Amino acid sequence: MSQEGKEDDESQAQELPVKFNFIPESITSPFIDIFPGQNEGMVRGEPGGFVFSREYGRRANEIYQFKPRKDDAWVCTFSKSGTTWTQELVWLIANGCDTEKAKQIPLQMRSPYLEGDYLISPEKMPQEIRECWALEALTKRPSPRVIKSHLPFNLLPPQLLETSKVVYVARNPKDVIVSNYHHFKLFKFHDFKGTLEDFANYSMDGQIYYSPYFPHVLDAWSKRHYPNVLFLFYEEMKQDLRAVVERVAAHLNQTVTEEQMVRVLEYLSFKNLASTEAAGKEKVKEMGIMNEDAGTFFRKGKTGDWKNHFSPELNERIDKWIQDNLAGSDLKFVMELDKQD
Repeated sequence: MSQEGKEDDESQAQELPVKFNFIPESITSPFIDIFPGQNEGMVRGEPGGFVFSREYGRRANEIYQFKPRKDDAWVCTFSKSGTTWTQELVWLIANGCDTEKAKQIPLQMRSPYLEGDYLISPEKMPQEIRECWALEALTKRPSPRVIKSHLPFNLLPPQLLETSKVVYVARNPKDVIVSNYHHFKLFKFHDFKGTLEDFANYSMDGQIYYSPYFPHVLDAWSKRHYPNVLFLFYEEMKQDLRAVVERVAAHLNQTVTEEQMVRVLEYLSFKNLASTEAAGKEKVKEMGIMNEDAGTFFRKGKTGDWKNHFSPELNERIDKWIQDNLAGSDLKFVMELDKQD
């Protein structure tokens, strides 16, 4: 048997070391009253406390057994940490800075969402999305693949960090809470009806999809020196996008000419991506997964926008939550920027 075949057999034999249990409170009041779109309930994994959909809990091992490739590029983040922006950047670098192709083909078709098919039960997922995101389709997708995931590293294929290039992006937790709040209001499979303070409390208590936040980010931070991992901060992208494009290109062993750089920076501007998203929003509405009156996917993208949302009392509690969870760590977040793109 070839070495590659042995490695395949060994990875296949590894079982997911996390067990998922249904959270009964996720389908009873008061939770279900303010998350009515999540009426199928949630699961929590142990060890780790990871929270996600009930459908994922049934099928989590499928993703754990998924085979990464050496020429894959993975974009990994906690939800609403600059994922879409980074996906576009990574896809462009991996595909010769082809901005024209990027304009013609929706991002969700160019860069599939690894666990997107697990958000809700299959019969409720629009067929067009299932065909794009289904693990079987992703397995057959030609290289180079650019794959997005919000799962923490311990739930991703165990050979990922030794096999594929990974770009992990972290964003300060205050802006993540605000951005996630609007995101959960936007999509019908959440349909969040509560206040921002409600959402912040559930976030800090580790009771929303993809939580808890700090174990997700801190584990990635601990792996930032792995050769295949590039750890970025969203705030770095806001401050100097050109420098980040250069770092991503170097990480993916690609060269970007000045002419390509100019095109890429223009394409990645917030104004351009927001207009592209607006043009595609009607298509998403047709699929029936987005609330029409809940805003847009690209909202502001500003670092420090949390200041416009938190009361002094809530901000104080969030500060305490951050301080407690970063105790003993050298990870530091930038909460505000004097200048940003």
